[in-house]
Amino acid sequence: MTGARKLGIIAGSGDLPRRLAEACVAQGRGYFIIAVRTHCDEAEIEGLDHAWVDLGSIGTTLKHLKSESCQDVVMAGPIQRPSWSTIKPDLRAAKLLPKLMKAKGDDALLSIIVAEFEKEGFGVVGIDDVLSGLKPSAGALGDHQPDEQQRVDIKRGVEVARALGALDVGQAVVVQQGFVLGVEAAEGTDALLARCGALRREGAGGVLVKIAKPEQERRTDLPTIGVNTVTGAADAGLAGIAVEAGGSLIVDRDAVVEAANARGLFIVGIDPDTI
Repeated sequence: MTGARKLGIIAGSGDLPRRLAEACVAQGRGYFIIAVRTHCDEAEIEGLDHAWVDLGSIGTTLKHLKSESCQDVVMAGPIQRPSWSTIKPDLRAAKLLPKLMKAKGDDALLSIIVAEFEKEGFGVVGIDDVLSGLKPSAGALGDHQPDEQQRVDIKRGVEVARALGALDVGQAVVVQQGFVLGVEAAEGTDALLARCGALRREGAGGVLVKIAKPEQERRTDLPTIGVNTVTGAADAGLAGIAVEAGGSLIVDRDAVVEAANARGLFIVGIDPDTI
């Protein structure tokens, strides 16, 4: 917790920006939302203090944050990485563009943006610094446990995810009976699960494994699951989900565990170093 410092919320899709704003109100902390146009859902920020910006408007974003006297910044909600040709950068972004275009993965790109915020004197915080209880501990979170084959699949998933993460590619892998059904790249976890449903083998269900990249900027873009992840995993015929204990986020944990219990899936927090 960073006290009463006013929080600037860089808002992508989903309900996390609203949850963060509501948490600030409950804590007596000021906030202001920077809603990224075509990514942030207008309905999610209705009635909240906000301004709209285009994705390439770094200078405009900084100007809003300063005019609203924000001291800390948090990034909340997915922002689909677009083609560079579709971005119209403002002057500040244009100066950064050569460096941004060299960033091969999302983590490298986010690290550059974080450095810009810090250069301007803002503290960059993680979602879990504002919303408590999002990071899972080790062990099963619900009624179900992985069996021996699924534990083997989790270990295989960790190995593959770490190799992907070292290249700053993705955070999620689906493994069934030792076979890698799919890895996450630009499409995101929901699309990965939808794709893997058609690739599912006969027999025991597989697992979704999500862990942070080895050099992850842990204040931004930690592996995250929610109710939609559970629904997607169940629809894909998987047996469960393994997430990094202390290094991932579970949004609306009670609802996630309830959904997993209802669909017969396990959710387990793992330590990638000891799995």
